[in-house]
Amino acid sequence: MPRRNKTLTVDDIKVSCGSCSLAELCLPHGMNERELDELDKIVVRHQPYQPGEHLFRAGDNGRSLYAVRSGALKTYCTTEDGEEQVIGFTLPGELLGLDGMEDGNYASNALVLETSSICELPFNRIEELCQTLPGLHRQMMRVVGKEITADQRMLLLLGKRSAEERLATFLLSLSRRYHARGLSATEFNLPMSRQDIGNYLGLAIETVSRLFAHFQELGVLKVNRRQVVLTDIDRLTAMVEGCTSLNAS
Repeated sequence: MPRRNKTLTVDDIKVSCGSCSLAELCLPHGMNERELDELDKIVVRHQPYQPGEHLFRAGDNGRSLYAVRSGALKTYCTTEDGEEQVIGFTLPGELLGLDGMEDGNYASNALVLETSSICELPFNRIEELCQTLPGLHRQMMRVVGKEITADQRMLLLLGKRSAEERLATFLLSLSRRYHARGLSATEFNLPMSRQDIGNYLGLAIETVSRLFAHFQELGVLKVNRRQVVLTDIDRLTAMVEGCTSLNAS
């Protein structure tokens, strides 16, 4: 059954995008009401996606950029020998699908981890509007720049850090990302499994479980299944030794 889509009104955008990446795309500083009306015509909101659904798969036509309103997704690639490699997690207020801009096809898979509301912005319409809306063009350039920076930081994390530092950096990144969206920086739910965390950080699942137990013994966090409470964020930060600016997106 095809998905039913709903076009957002300008009022919907203003109300819903305060903690979403669409705030940067849809409400750049200085954009007037006429410009908002033009942008409003291209934004599409889908019915919620359910866990296990794919937003897109590698090789699909890269037709749109997506912004997560609520929920969480993971992006991954499949190696030549059929193994899955997790390359990122997308949380509320973040974008995915930029890899579809390179050659017209998505290079990765995007899998829904928990019930997610997602807005869609077709690339061809974004390109048209960027020619007439300077604010939108600047925001798009900024988003692409952030993606490049995040990739560089991830390479540094995997190449230079110990297992303990990798997990500490990952948790601190989640803390900052949730805090930036008006949520708690010290208490949050992990939408991804231990296996996904290990895959992303280049660690065995047994190592991830052991490190969570170790961090709990040190008193830096409490964990109950996927619920995490950071009880000593300063000490957790100290473990990272200056690597806290890494963004594990």
